[in-house]
Amino acid sequence: MTVYSNTTPLLAFCALQRLEILQALYGRLFLADTVIRECAAGGPIPVPDLNALPWIQVLSAPAIPDARFFALDAGERDTLSLALAGKADLVLIDERLGRNLAEYHGLNVIGTLGTLLRARRTGLIVSFLDEVRRLQGFGFWYHEPLVQRLAGLAGE
Repeated sequence: MTVYSNTTPLLAFCALQRLEILQALYGRLFLADTVIRECAAGGPIPVPDLNALPWIQVLSAPAIPDARFFALDAGERDTLSLALAGKADLVLIDERLGRNLAEYHGLNVIGTLGTLLRARRTGLIVSFLDEVRRLQGFGFWYHEPLVQRLAGLAGE
């Protein structure tokens, strides 16, 4: 499976100190160098050196930004550009506009919540809802009706 990730899902799993879930579910992750820089920029969530992780492959962003994604930030724009060029099976992205553009261009998307649901279903986490509440404690925002619907799918 060819999976590309934007910054926010990486930050979410770093906040949970459960980055290994991404490897367990998706194997290799492809990241734009722009995403690496965004993660390394610093902030309240510590992020390991993603370049050092053997299951992450860093790709150079296109030299000329893709005009189809001009409304997105650099990490989202480069992730979607590389995912299209690399014929991605899946793109990890949370931001609504990025998700909508990805789907419009034929990419399959999943976000942090969908990934947590998969992790719950495969036994990688004990509670979907507990992990979401932890993320909310770090300042991540999720639409509560969606959280509740997914918690129901998780059997919680």
